[in-house]
Amino acid sequence: MAHIEFLDETMRDGQQALWGMRMQAGMALPVAPMIDRTGFRVIDLTGSSMFEVMIRTCREDPWAGLDLLTQAMPRTKIRGGMRSNASVTFQVTPDALMDAWMRQLNRHGCRSFWIYDVLFNIDKMHRLAKVAKEFGSEVAGSIMFALSPVHTDEYYADKADKLSASPDIDTILLYDTGGVLEKERMKTLIPAIKSKCRGKPIEFHSNNILGQSAKAYLDAIELGVSILHTASRPMANGPSVPSTEIMVHNIELLGHTHSLDKSLFKPVADHFEKVGKAAGYLVNQSNEYDILAIHHQVPGGMTGTLKAQLEKHGMSHRLEEVFRETAVVRKELGYPGMATPFSQLVGIQAVLNIVTGKRYGTVPDEVIQYAAGYYGQTVAPIDANVLDKIMSAPSAKQILASPPQQPTIEELRKQYGTDNDDELILRALVPQADIEKMRAAGPIKTTYPLLSSPELDQVARLMKMAKSPVVQLKMEGMSVELSR
Repeated sequence: MAHIEFLDETMRDGQQALWGMRMQAGMALPVAPMIDRTGFRVIDLTGSSMFEVMIRTCREDPWAGLDLLTQAMPRTKIRGGMRSNASVTFQVTPDALMDAWMRQLNRHGCRSFWIYDVLFNIDKMHRLAKVAKEFGSEVAGSIMFALSPVHTDEYYADKADKLSASPDIDTILLYDTGGVLEKERMKTLIPAIKSKCRGKPIEFHSNNILGQSAKAYLDAIELGVSILHTASRPMANGPSVPSTEIMVHNIELLGHTHSLDKSLFKPVADHFEKVGKAAGYLVNQSNEYDILAIHHQVPGGMTGTLKAQLEKHGMSHRLEEVFRETAVVRKELGYPGMATPFSQLVGIQAVLNIVTGKRYGTVPDEVIQYAAGYYGQTVAPIDANVLDKIMSAPSAKQILASPPQQPTIEELRKQYGTDNDDELILRALVPQADIEKMRAAGPIKTTYPLLSSPELDQVARLMKMAKSPVVQLKMEGMSVELSR
């Protein structure tokens, strides 16, 4: 029997997958101390994409929100996530800015990090891990799993070997964004990775897109995985990770041990369910097994983005066609792993191919940068005919003539007009106008109004259905009048 440690994903992957990264600090603060007391090994909390959404969509200062939450959870290590070569959407970020981003997250209380790179620029991952060690932080070197003919056990064992060779890497994180790992594949994959980990613990993260990740977690435990990523039930499942509740139940039945206080599960779950319903966000999700997901491997959070893009063109009914095209584009582009930024690049290219009716007639600049090797070496060669089309795009010549630069931190501070690295990070992430709108919105809110009840849910449904200028509804427990 094994002792299993848990990493909480409620406020990071859970809200990223279900709430589109729109969790404001006040939505979590009331129960943050409870999560802190639950006994998790680590609480995953933040990343650069969330900072961007906080500023642009929620008009909330992400540094202030991070400070409030880390201060509310002093017992547990707080985790930040980092892509090795980018903190700004899909662009390649200078190394000096990445190092500053790592240092600022540490200064704001993060003491655990997962560093990933879908194309495995190992040297950049090691460099960032070394920066984290300036603060004594824990670092997980991430292996982003993908199904393809070129993503073999030997391929991943080699990456595990190179990652674990650094003394600054503490754990190896096997990260299955598509939730496609099944026991048959894990029986050879996990031993291959474990044999190259130099005894370092293996974490497992699997998004429950196919509804099979809880079973995958149990199979992984049999093969030596000891750290599971889970979320409070309302924020779990669907495109998120399995729930803490079901995984604790399952490992107890199998005789494994853990260190979590189960009495705190329900109040935390009740809170997030109320907040999610009040905000109109998804909670309590579940997915059916769809074999098409194995072919396209689009992460859960990306599905909403694809739907939104199709809606703009009045083509919502073509989502499955886009998924099929995504599988083809992924193969043509050399099987990039379907995690940021490549899930977005592949998905957007697929949408453009469908919407325009001309495959690769319109090519985003980021796809050209990928083909030019600016993100790193592709896993497999890009299809020669597709590469010709990409490099024939109008902006290709200019992009090829302007490879990513590596300015120093002093040059970056001068470029963005600030010596404050908190401010530097924000200005690099979003335009100044968005920062000004965020600050104009006032101080950060520490609570969120839980205006939710069965009656209000009925009113919300009525508002969506009603077409008349005036609607009156009288029932025994409720009287409503709506007017346009």
